[in-house]
Amino acid sequence: QVQVAESGGGTVQAGGALRLSCTVSGRASIDYDIGWFRRTPVAAREFVAAINWSTRLAYYADGVRGRFLISRDDVKNTVDLQMNRLYPDDSGVYYCTAALAQDDRNPDWAYGTWGQGTPVTVSS
Repeated sequence: QVQVAESGGGTVQAGGALRLSCTVSGRASIDYDIGWFRRTPVAAREFVAAINWSTRLAYYADGVRGRFLISRDDVKNTVDLQMNRLYPDDSGVYYCTAALAQDDRNPDWAYGTWGQGTPVTVSS
């Protein structure tokens, strides 16, 4: 059973950057998509980005594409989310999650393994 755990949240001024990490364990040889979602004052659960563990194919929400970068670190066994040019609207609790890989991008409901979340606050 795959497990995920987030780290790296914090407070930053608008225009700044933060890097979140998701430690992935228990994956064995099964292929997963590892995703990042966030909970904000206006969205209970909002897709941010996801990456296929094997192919490194990445998906991004329209609002973060070009500002955020999701990547896999083979040494640390993490999936990292580099968040640049942050806006106050990016504030929220960020969750790492996993879903069995499909041929195409997983729908949001497919993600069934969740971390505890890490808070991100972007001040104006």
